[in-house]
Amino acid sequence: MTTPSSPHRIAVLGIPQVVGFDLAIPSQIFAGALGPDGEPLYDVQVCSLDGGPIRTTRGFSILPESDPGFLTAPDTLIIPGTHVEGPCTDGSLDPHLADYLAGLPGTTRIMSICTGAYVLAAAGLLDGRPATTHWAHARRFQRLYPQVRLHPDVLFVDDGDVLTSAGVAAGIDLCLHVIRRDHGSEVANSAARSSVVPPWRDGGQSQYIERPLPETGDTGTASTRAWMLQRLADPLTLDEVAAQAGMSVRTFTRRFRGETGTSPLDWLLQQRIERARHLLESTDLPIDAVAEQSGLKTASSLRKHLRLRLGTSPATYRRTFRRVDQVGAGR
Repeated sequence: MTTPSSPHRIAVLGIPQVVGFDLAIPSQIFAGALGPDGEPLYDVQVCSLDGGPIRTTRGFSILPESDPGFLTAPDTLIIPGTHVEGPCTDGSLDPHLADYLAGLPGTTRIMSICTGAYVLAAAGLLDGRPATTHWAHARRFQRLYPQVRLHPDVLFVDDGDVLTSAGVAAGIDLCLHVIRRDHGSEVANSAARSSVVPPWRDGGQSQYIERPLPETGDTGTASTRAWMLQRLADPLTLDEVAAQAGMSVRTFTRRFRGETGTSPLDWLLQQRIERARHLLESTDLPIDAVAEQSGLKTASSLRKHLRLRLGTSPATYRRTFRRVDQVGAGR
């Protein structure tokens, strides 16, 4: 890929009651994206609308050192998570912030982390678009902004010129995704190594959603799930799994969904895909053998599911992650 003559300008707009961790993510992650001669590919600056301190949600303020003019026409604008009243409470937006967002050039790429999506939604920038936010805030978001096509279970959503992510660490995933989109996997993997974070979690991967713990005793499905994990390569049926649990199919399915948030067969497929990913990353097994040992049976089935879940092929996935492992081991 070609390297730009000047760094891509990213303005991180802190809105009072900003989540401090979210505010720091872009500066850290994009700083690790370097060109072939070690030159920075991004110029990231933290900004506030008035140039003053930005209050955080944790009892301290941050004083940006950016040039106020940096906000005028950034190549990318990022809104970190915020608990600001208005967007997060009743759907209203401060007039000055609304004017600023409305006046952005059409070429500016816009991103949000966590509840930053509330600000974009309040500005009308997400109307009719797919988006996400932190799972814990999803229900309120849907109530305030029914015109947004919210996907509350994914890590991030890339809708071209507008991208949104779930909470905290998902902001890291989104920034790495953008580096990969701009400059390819090698640069993104290097940035990930620099921050000692995983190089790739696909956007469609589920958030780690908190669910009620199952009741203790012998009525749960935990032991059956462990039994299933030991038999991923076997052709398990729902009847067999329910019988192992000593339940009817209907009762087992209901309890399983209550404990995991998904159906037994969907959960089984997810575990098989994860096993295949592990084998691709950690072994030199042929693709056919990876498919068989993970329970996906055939190379074509493995290709289909990796394409649907990750948008890539087994061979490409293996090359990406084995290269990261080899470089890391040699450092």
